[in-house]
This record gives sequence, structure tokens and C-alpha cells, in this order.
Amino acid sequence: MKILTTNFLTCAVRACKSSPAAFPLHFKDAELEHQDVDFNPLFLRNVLPRLEWEALRDVAKELGFTNLPADKPFERPSSPIPTTFVDSSPAPALGTAPIPESSSAVAVGETPIIPPENVDEPDKMDVSSPQSSPAAVALPDEEEKTLRDLHTLLIETEVMEGKLVCGNCGHEYAIKEGIANFLLPEHLGMSPSTALSQLDRKPSGGKGLQQIDISKRDVQLTP
Repeated sequence: MKILTTNFLTCAVRACKSSPAAFPLHFKDAELEHQDVDFNPLFLRNVLPRLEWEALRDVAKELGFTNLPADKPFERPSSPIPTTFVDSSPAPALGTAPIPESSSAVAVGETPIIPPENVDEPDKMDVSSPQSSPAAVALPDEEEKTLRDLHTLLIETEVMEGKLVCGNCGHEYAIKEGIANFLLPEHLGMSPSTALSQLDRKPSGGKGLQQIDISKRDVQLTP
């Protein structure tokens, strides 16, 4: 289970839906494993705006990662992309028609102009070149260090065993072989009013629901 995933998880208990203490979930008895993954700064820059930074810092501190900055990095307003474009080329004189830029027609008596071959075009980049890949983009030293720290924490660090604990209700979600189990017992998925309404319900089969302790979130079934 990657650390990045925990930034998008909250407690599944219905009573915790409106509680701010239900996020983030806190690790308990976590066993970490490092897995090498190719560094991709473009992915990190795209995912950063979606992260709850304070929650991420709290989880990182619990796991021993204390080098995250107090403020979310790279929070600079980007330049707006224009939605309309204005043609600034001069208008043709009266009585003349504009000549298309890419026209292949040649007037009578004129010699066609043949463009030279093998002309370098700087605006085209070879996609097969290693310089064109996201991981090969040159970054300032400080920015690259921050992104690599985030890459190590979010992408390369995995929790293989342990528990995720809700800060509101205390429910624990077990993590086995890197997978967290978010399936809830039936009594935790129901609302308190629904649980109370089932106190006197006795289904067929000779078994009745005789006691429900909502405060302890425990259901006892007796014959």
C-alpha cells in the first residue's frame, strides 16, 4: 500500500463521515518496504495540487519522514492559457488579395523556389531522444531534491503489514501483504437509529438480536 493512497482515504464508518478527525487515517505497527520506481517529476507536479498537505505531513512524521517542508511546494499561480487568439498580421492593401503562406502555385514566368533539404527545425523534438522523457527534464537543484524526497515517500515507500486507525472512532483496518481491508462489520455500517430499531427484532430460526452496545460498537448474538 503506497503512502500516496492514504491521502485519499477516510474512515468508512457512517458516523465518521462528518468528523474531521476521521482524516487522515493513522498507521499503527506499520512494516515498510522500499521499492525502486523510475523518477517521474511530471507526475509529481501534477499530483501535488490534489494532495492534502497537512494530512500528508502528519502521516509522514508517524512513519519517520520528517524532511517535508511546512508549506506545499510549487504553489505558484500558473499563467492562464488564452482561449482566443488575435491575428496581428497587417491587413492587405485595398484591391489586392492575400497570398496563402503555404501556397504551391507559381505565377507564369517565375522560377519556383525549392526549399533546401536537411534544414534543422528547432521546434520539433525527437520523441525517441532521452532528453524528451519526463524523467530527463533538467530541474533546478532545490526543486529536484524536493521532488525526489516526495518520490521516495509517496511512490517508493509501501506499507506491507500493519493497521490504519481512525482518529475519530478508533476502528482499525488491517493491512495484509500491502492491501488494506476496508470491509466493515454490519453493525458499523448502520446508523445508530437503525441499530436501535433492531433491538426488538427477532428473525425466524429461533435466534434474536438481544443486545446491541452502540457505545462499544459491539453486537452480541445469543440463541
